[in-house]
Amino acid sequence: MAIFGLLILLTVAFTTFSQSIIQISTEKLTLLASDRISGHRKILKDLYCESWRFTVETNDAGIWDLVPARCEEFVKDYMTGDKYLSDLAAVADNSLAYAKTVKLSGDGKDAWIFDVDETLLSNIPFYASHGFGSEIFDEASFNKWVDMAEAPSVPASLRLYKDLEELGFTIILLTGRTELQRNATECNLQFAGYSNWERLILRKRSDHGKPATIYKSERRKHLEDEGYIIHGNSGDQWSDLLGFAVAKRSFKLPNLMYVVA
Repeated sequence: MAIFGLLILLTVAFTTFSQSIIQISTEKLTLLASDRISGHRKILKDLYCESWRFTVETNDAGIWDLVPARCEEFVKDYMTGDKYLSDLAAVADNSLAYAKTVKLSGDGKDAWIFDVDETLLSNIPFYASHGFGSEIFDEASFNKWVDMAEAPSVPASLRLYKDLEELGFTIILLTGRTELQRNATECNLQFAGYSNWERLILRKRSDHGKPATIYKSERRKHLEDEGYIIHGNSGDQWSDLLGFAVAKRSFKLPNLMYVVA
């Protein structure tokens, strides 16, 4: 009887232990499956957002209002991370490589055009509190930010800017900012390390309502009429670069936060 009772106890104990093992294994499998599903969903989201980024940078996406909701975190991580800085550096390197092949006339008419916002100056501190493209653009708030004149430089662009100066290019700045923002813009550019530009062109009252592509094309045409040869043009928007009177080479910087027509 003692042996029989011991066998019963051992059987019960083994059964209980086996059930515990099965339960733990089932829970682990459930967690693993959940992690795999979650990981798969993240991979799909990242793939979607990478493809969306590609269409934006190639201008296939056209005009869009807001960053897709599923890509808000992706855009934030990109614009504040090393990938964005690396992409900017690659554009600057390509720009400089081309600039070194240009034979300058030496008459001061060999021009390189730069846009300002997200090209020379970074507004990431502003967008950090305004959704990185996930919120409708608030012009009044942005104008207050411009007036503060505290936007930092885009590091790769500052390096390129100074290299182009040394090569002998005439630097011209062409921005969608208005004449009312001239003082703040000049102060900010100097604060960020820029100097010695030949001209800072801003929107006049007569430019109000013009699409950026038209406005900037007209200003480039005026420069050409003055005898300038526009060898290079750097901007974060396709509207900085397209239209007429285009540069011999145009260089598009990445920007996933907004699009300007």
